[in-house]
Amino acid sequence: MEEKRHPLSPFDMESALRKVQLAEDAWNSRDPERIALAYSIDTEWRNRTEFINGREEVKAFLTRKWQKELDYRLKKELWGFRENRMAVRFEYEWHDHAGQWYRSYGNELWEFDENGLMRKRFASINDMPINEQDRKLK
Repeated sequence: MEEKRHPLSPFDMESALRKVQLAEDAWNSRDPERIALAYSIDTEWRNRTEFINGREEVKAFLTRKWQKELDYRLKKELWGFRENRMAVRFEYEWHDHAGQWYRSYGNELWEFDENGLMRKRFASINDMPINEQDRKLK
């Protein structure tokens, strides 16, 4: 039996905002082991054009992500929620190994199981090159 990850659904405004903040804090840790614990063992993801199945694939994906996306910094915002689902918008900044900075914008759809673990995550993301002095997230 998996440990419960509070807050649990059905969400109200306070618990939905808390769930989004917990996700933002975890992703900003850039720790794949810590982050993966928020997802069900059989989680399903679509991240851009990549399909990811299961917690172990999540860890591998995040490890690869932060080998490419250096000095990553993320901000999430609740867009809406209903029962065990949420819509979230986000932006994050990072740079590549050549020093080019990017701001990535996107939307995520989340679905949680009865233990508060995310069982589905569908993300659409676009990258925009920026100058370092134009960064907003530090």
